[in-house]
Amino acid sequence: MNNTLDVIDLVTLAEGCELECKSAQGRDGQGELPEDFWKSYCAMANSDGGVILLGVQEKPRGVFHALGIRDIERVRKSLWDSLHDRHKVSANLLAERDVVPVEIDGKSVLRVRVPRAQRQVRPVHLGRNPFGGSYLRRHEGDYQADDESVRRMMAERVEESRDDRVLKGYDFSDLDMETVAAYRNRFSAVKPGHVWTDLPLPEFLTQIGAWGKDREEGFSGLRLAGLLMFGHADAIRDAFPHYMVDYQERPEPKAEPRWIDRIVPDGMWSGNVYDFFRKVYPRLTANLKVPFQLQEGQRVDDTPVHEALREALVNTLIHADYSGRVSVLVVKRPDMFGFRNPGRMRIPLELAVQGSHSDCRNRRLQTMFTLVGYGDHAGSGIPKIYKNWAGQHWRRPRLYELADPEQTLMELSMSSLVPDDAVRALEEHLGPRFNALPQTDRLALITAQVEGVVSHDRLKEITTDHPADLTKRLRALVQEGLLVPDGAGRGTVYFLPWQRPMSDSLFDARDPTKEPVELASEPRELLSQPQELPGELQGFDGASEVPSFRQWKDVPPLLQAELLQIAAPARLQARLPLGDLQNIIVQLCAGRYLGRYVIAHLLDRNADDLGQRVLKSMVAANLLKQAHPAVTDPRQAYTSVNTGHIEE
Repeated sequence: MNNTLDVIDLVTLAEGCELECKSAQGRDGQGELPEDFWKSYCAMANSDGGVILLGVQEKPRGVFHALGIRDIERVRKSLWDSLHDRHKVSANLLAERDVVPVEIDGKSVLRVRVPRAQRQVRPVHLGRNPFGGSYLRRHEGDYQADDESVRRMMAERVEESRDDRVLKGYDFSDLDMETVAAYRNRFSAVKPGHVWTDLPLPEFLTQIGAWGKDREEGFSGLRLAGLLMFGHADAIRDAFPHYMVDYQERPEPKAEPRWIDRIVPDGMWSGNVYDFFRKVYPRLTANLKVPFQLQEGQRVDDTPVHEALREALVNTLIHADYSGRVSVLVVKRPDMFGFRNPGRMRIPLELAVQGSHSDCRNRRLQTMFTLVGYGDHAGSGIPKIYKNWAGQHWRRPRLYELADPEQTLMELSMSSLVPDDAVRALEEHLGPRFNALPQTDRLALITAQVEGVVSHDRLKEITTDHPADLTKRLRALVQEGLLVPDGAGRGTVYFLPWQRPMSDSLFDARDPTKEPVELASEPRELLSQPQELPGELQGFDGASEVPSFRQWKDVPPLLQAELLQIAAPARLQARLPLGDLQNIIVQLCAGRYLGRYVIAHLLDRNADDLGQRVLKSMVAANLLKQAHPAVTDPRQAYTSVNTGHIEE
């Protein structure tokens, strides 16, 4: 057998990709393809891909045991037969090289590499019906995709450009003419003498792609791109109910959303995408230290940093899924800039960083920005950001995705890769021991000091070491007491023993399955609270005197310890009887409101599954009370109706 894996390789797999292990022993012990293999196949294909090992058992979590498969060819044939059966699964994504026998601890197992499916294939589903047959990978588990997620994947599949559709019932009255005039002025300045410059307004809007014709139904009208670029906010929300663009300037290098300047569609301006760009870009670049440069006798005020911020802002707007549930969010802090758009990337992140791969979600918007000198079609925007940031010797940008709700985030830190203050702090704690460590170890500790946590994926971004070597170094630092692990598998992060296990992420969303960012998607919700609550009211629900904690970071440290002790039986036993689980939840929520992501974090469960399978039924049974009437309210939290014992 040519391919071999050992225990270290298994650990590397678990930290480097999604890993699912199935014993696949069959009734006769000779080996059999398990039925739940296909849920994992679909879930990985619809998410980020991964590896399924048949003939390996993971028990307890994070500990692998090779069982082997006696008749491995029978299992492999069964897999290929089912892959070519459209009644079984909708798409075959595998090649021969993806399904190979490997040896672990002297036993033959079958390794199946599942790639991330291209958007033209998603959702990959069981049977003929994507609704009910599609699955997503969440927190190392396979969960049935809800209808909204399925519809979004299907829209991404059939619509090359999401903003191309011609709208019925919209006309010029839905456009903000001041925005249109500002765009035309910019177009004239960038392209003096262009033949479109003096065209009548309808023809100009047609040429730039804001107005078009639906040739199948035979009517002309405003495209979605034109509405987003030039429309009034209320008209945009008629098409996209969750539409929100949000800029915040925060005074301190902290994740807490306190701001000294903010731009949202508040009725004082149009609220459209182009005006948002025009208002935000000057604020992003204000107070940048621009070196004095002359070009042909004229001072040049546009630096690589200006260019990187401009590309990041345009990328955020043209790649956003405006039908998504989160806002477009741009944040400026003294130490960094952050950009978030609803929707995940249409191509894998590594391809986006490499460049020359472009699959823009809103191509009409992209064209309109390009026509006035912002962005390009060559797929070079993100590589340009990375290159320009590296030229300042700043920390490598962070580009990452969150799965629930779907969003893409980019963080541009203005701190050095090796900040002096971080080195001094580590030397104070560790003394000469720190400087005696290998370079990769020092970089891991510095990253944990600066960013709050370090992970296997983050180290891969900032070092050239092999992934297996990074796993060994992280484990060695844990054994030496220099790092503390949190989580398991690919979700494992490491923090310094003297620090809290938290990320200094701009959006404070290190673990999307436990602590998603909770931002209002409607302006009325944002504007109903124009300032932060006074300190004495923080942590209390607005409709109650009972303390409320919707995210784990909001829970005071002493209460965290108390709650973790209550939840310990559930964290130690994945298949706890339902009555026991409900009893623990009642105790956790006694005298306080807890958000479902806090409860899920305490129980080490998937938040979506917990909400649907347990919390919803507990509310119906009058065991829990909701803080807000609407189940989907982003502020939703739960408190116990009583603290009595629940009988099975």
